[in-house]
Amino acid sequence: MTLRQTYQKGKMLLEKAGIETPAFDAVCLFEKVFGMDRQKLMIHGMEPAEEAHTAAYWELCEMRAQGRPLQYILGEWPFMDFTLCVGEGVLVPREETELLVYTAAERLRVGSGAKGPWKGIDLCGGSGAVAIGLASLLPGLEISCAELYADAFRFLEANVRRLASKAVHPARLDVLSPESAAPFSGLDLVVSNPPYVEAGVIAGLQKEVQQEPRTALDGGEDGLVFYRAIAQLWVPRLKPGGVAAVEIGEEQAQAVTELFQEAGVREIEVRKDFNGLDRVVVGCFYPGP
Repeated sequence: MTLRQTYQKGKMLLEKAGIETPAFDAVCLFEKVFGMDRQKLMIHGMEPAEEAHTAAYWELCEMRAQGRPLQYILGEWPFMDFTLCVGEGVLVPREETELLVYTAAERLRVGSGAKGPWKGIDLCGGSGAVAIGLASLLPGLEISCAELYADAFRFLEANVRRLASKAVHPARLDVLSPESAAPFSGLDLVVSNPPYVEAGVIAGLQKEVQQEPRTALDGGEDGLVFYRAIAQLWVPRLKPGGVAAVEIGEEQAQAVTELFQEAGVREIEVRKDFNGLDRVVVGCFYPGP
């Protein structure tokens, strides 16, 4: 069997399983096993495929066909201009979340009118995507990255080491706990991509998404549990004029905006993602009446 035939058999398996992007997924898995991207496959496609590599490739295709997330099979995934280690126990970084990073960085620069230094915290940090992304854009930023769960925290620490992000400081803490928030003060930035899926909706999500940790998805009965905690516990840790920015579900802009307003956040803006859906709420904290 040739390399091209091997790839095509994998793609057909994914098509029959109903995978949304069978060609993309198949070529990603092919590259992981054979070390060939799409262009090299086109050039060398008529060459014979090694039997051991072929068996390993089809095994990965079977995993994907059964609904295991592609990112978990690959063990890494791109975010912005870097690559993160991912796997069971951590939320897969998504392209939509890049908007949160760029929005927070932009508002921080505009609001402060300087190059730093800044002090911030990323809540529900997961793989560290948001904190590492912000540190790459803002050389004057020192940012804590808060994550409670052990599996996710291991990926966070690994990614910080891998990317030599000395400005990112992993912190094992519970975002919902007042005791966790108490030591922080005078922050320039509070940012978060928290769990925001309504608990009752999770069972109906794609099977790939359901293999991601429920703790990274479940935002409580109305999806707003973490936003309430951010508004009540963490926004007050900002200095006057400090920036609060969160990723939201597509129907949560009004509710999150109201929570922020009640907490003293002003100059609020809702940013839409590349699909035209509400994705980020950002504003500045001004305490007082």
